[in-house]
Amino acid sequence: MSGHGTADHGSGNKRIALLISTLALVLAFAETLGKAAQTSAISNNIEASNLWAFYQSKTIRRTILRTAAQEMAVHADSPKAKEVIAEWKKTAERYQNEPDTGEGRDQLEARAKSAEKKRDAAMASYHHYEVSSAAVQIAIVVASASIVASVPALVWLAGTLGVIGIALCVIGTWFPAAVHLF
Repeated sequence: MSGHGTADHGSGNKRIALLISTLALVLAFAETLGKAAQTSAISNNIEASNLWAFYQSKTIRRTILRTAAQEMAVHADSPKAKEVIAEWKKTAERYQNEPDTGEGRDQLEARAKSAEKKRDAAMASYHHYEVSSAAVQIAIVVASASIVASVPALVWLAGTLGVIGIALCVIGTWFPAAVHLF
């Protein structure tokens, strides 16, 4: 009878070891995907910051040209002055909208907002991967403890945490905006 119980116990331990191995695989994916998402978020944040700085420099240049044109218009009435004023106004308007280069204020604003959206999505993914990683790490500890304690409920708890970890990896990969964690 004890031989039969030992065989069952050995078989159960093998299943738990397989569960732990699977959880470790999920953990590896969660950690790798989390680092990639974090790197993407940082890169997109830098891109957005650079684009907003460029936007601000265009705003400053545009304001200076418009102010200079207005100042000249008040003080000069010669044909040459009118020509310079028209040129400055044209340049100031070009700073607002440069579809050919994508470097007008309108285009820079759109690009910066796009980079911010990418950053936010990457951060949402990152948070899901981090919570997934924590759930799976706890699941591994609980599954390991179930071997020593011989408490079947711990195996079920580990399995449940593992499923939660997998679900969070899936959400982080394909649906990062579906569930807001932070």
